[in-house]
This record gives sequence, C-alpha cells and structure tokens, in this order.
Amino acid sequence: MPDDGKLGLDGNGYDPNRDGDLQEQFVEQWRTNAYGCFSSGHKFCREVCPVMQVTRNENHTPTAFHASIVAMEKGLVDVADVADDFVHCTQCGACELRCPNTLFTGDFYRHRTRTVDVVKAMRALMVATGNEREGWKLWNERLAEYHNEPVLGEVPVLQEHVRDWAEGLDIPIGGETILFVDCEAAYYRTSYTRAFAQLLQKAGVEFGLMREQWCCGGPAAEMGYVDLARRHAEHNVADWRAVGAKRIIAPDPHDYIAFTEDYPRYFGDAYDFEIVLGVELIDELVKEGRIQLTKPIERVVTYHDPCRLNKRKGVHKPPRDLLRAIPGLELRDVDHVTQWSYCSGGGAGLPIEKPEITAEISNRRVARAQSLEVDTLVSACPWSERPLTEAGERADEPLEVVDLFELLAESAGIEVGGQTRAPQPEAQA
Repeated sequence: MPDDGKLGLDGNGYDPNRDGDLQEQFVEQWRTNAYGCFSSGHKFCREVCPVMQVTRNENHTPTAFHASIVAMEKGLVDVADVADDFVHCTQCGACELRCPNTLFTGDFYRHRTRTVDVVKAMRALMVATGNEREGWKLWNERLAEYHNEPVLGEVPVLQEHVRDWAEGLDIPIGGETILFVDCEAAYYRTSYTRAFAQLLQKAGVEFGLMREQWCCGGPAAEMGYVDLARRHAEHNVADWRAVGAKRIIAPDPHDYIAFTEDYPRYFGDAYDFEIVLGVELIDELVKEGRIQLTKPIERVVTYHDPCRLNKRKGVHKPPRDLLRAIPGLELRDVDHVTQWSYCSGGGAGLPIEKPEITAEISNRRVARAQSLEVDTLVSACPWSERPLTEAGERADEPLEVVDLFELLAESAGIEVGGQTRAPQPEAQA
C-alpha cells in the first residue's frame, strides 16, 4: 500500500503540530461564505437535501455546514468535532439552487452559496489533520495502488483490463479526439460504454482511447484526497498530450465535472482541451440525422436527472429530447424544480461511508418513479444507475433501471453487449 502521507492535503503527511494553522487557514478562506449563509437565517435548502430527507438530523443540513465554520472561528468546535457531519453530503448541488444567496443580488445577497466547495474543502482539511474516515482512506489507498477506483465487477480493476469493455469494437489508441471511460463504466456497467462508443461509430465520429487511462481523480477530490486527485489528473493530461489530443469526450457526468471544474484549477491557462459532454454530443448527432432512431421501443419511462448534469451543470433538456425522439417510448416527467430534490445517493463517497443512507435515498427515488406508473427508470450516469438498480430490485414491485445510451443504441439497431451490472459478491468468491 502507498504511504498515507502521499494521500494528504499538501503531500507532507500528517503533522499534528500544524492542525491549528490548517484549520485557521480553512476558516479564513470560507468565513465570508459561512456568514453569508449563517446570518441570513433561512433554511430553504433543508428539504431539497437528499441526505436530510432521510436522516432528519440538523447537523447534516447545508446551513449547519456553514454554521460549523462560524463555530470553528469562535473556538467552539474544531474539525474533529464536526468531521462526521461533513460525510453526510452527496455534493448534488440542490442546496445551492434553492438558496436565495445564489438567486438574488444586492448588498446582502452578494455571496453565491458554494456548499459543494465548502464540503470538499472541509474533507481535505479532515485528511490533512488526521481526521480521515476509514472507508474513504482504504478506498483511496486502493486507488493509489491500482489507479482506478476499486469497483465491484466481473473485470479485475487493473490497467491491463481498462479497455476490455471495447473488445471487438476496433477503437484505435490516441488521436485528436479521445473517449474517456469512467472507472465505473469500464469495469462495471460496460453496456453503457459500449452503447455510447457504438453510437459515435454509427455517426462516423472518429475517436480513440488513451494509452494508459487512470481514474479522473474526481471522487478522490470529493473525499478530500486532493493530492491524489491531482496526481491522477497530471497523468491523464500527460497521456492526452502525448497522443496529440485536443478534444476529450466525457459520457460520464462525474468525469465532466472533474474535467471542467477540477482540472482547470489544477492547470490554469495551460489546460487548453475542449471537453465535450457525451449526452449533448449524442443529442446533436441525432438532431443532425447522423444517428437514426428507427426501432420502436415500447416502454413507459421517467427520467432520473443525474445531479452532476441537472443541478451542477444545468443540463436537463438534451436527455429529454433524446427520449422523446425514440419511437414508441412514452416519457412521464415531473417539473424541473421537483427534479432538484431527486438524487440516487451515489455521489461524493456517501455509499462508501454511509451505505444505508445511499440505499434509502435510492429507495425513495425509485418509489417516486413508481408513483408515475412507469415500467422503466432511465438515467445517464453509471454512478446513479448502480444504487438505483439495486433499489429497483429491492422494491415490492421491481422497477427496471436502464441507461439512456443503451436505449438509444437499441432504437438505432445496435447490438451492444457488455454487462449491465456486477454479479453479487458471493458469485465472485
């Protein structure tokens, strides 16, 4: 296993003598945002928070996160006192959308709420001060060793298997356009990735794969392991440059967040790649007629907005346009604002440390879908599809969870192959 010191905030390892300085620096950085939330007194964010909907614990609310920073400044608590509270967050961004500090301007509402960034920063402080969570520590140790997330699936999480999903598709290595395949999609839901790649091939899009693809690093950053995240980012960018890449296609919303938010912070102006979101690209190709959806699919579906598409990036129209373009498909939707409170519970490391909360969030999401009397729940993110699939199978009336790209490939007459889920743990033994 790697040296724990290499997984910390600044690469210098854990030094208890620096805890006070690190906490002081953290408070100084985030106090303005904290007071902007704390002094306003509103709690509009509470009921759109998927974790709060389950735990009903005030400590797990976005307002409490900001209040904790105020309390830290006043010497009432330190990072150890509040560390577990900050585990209770999927970084979905619903709170930021609901917050008046984000929606309005003026002398009072002048500070945009940045709860996601605050949670990420607090988790980095937890790592730097020796307040790591054991599940996250082990997960990131394995990431550091294998350079891909420790994903449960049929395929071993090793570099020699990172391209196994593409068997028989004749995808070259390198080129100006690179398809980046998320760890979850490379080792677990390979049907998702094969469907996407074959849709690109059907449209005549030229693309290649990386020589050696590592995890995007986004999940590590979300859990507070920022040095580890950056190390993976540096490897990936070096690989892109080595093959002359100019454009990176990211089908997975989590990768898209890392490439458009984390990587620009790491590399600044030197980061000059065009990052293309997979669902937007496929939407364009369908509307241009380069992908023909001709096979009817007789399903009644509703769409689950992946948090990092809808809430974090404002992408909610292209997936629905694609579903409406599939002949025979009936889409039963809810209003856009209602979608803000929906989450699978699968993001930001919550399933690793609090699997019971993730399970209940997914159970509730599936129940909401079932209330629309549909037979299928569609998403566009393999991270959400794992917990939602499990919740759909647990339900009294099972609900099938299908990826958007898989439906599109089926309507386009493509035989996808690959696996849609991992075997049960006892089947792997």
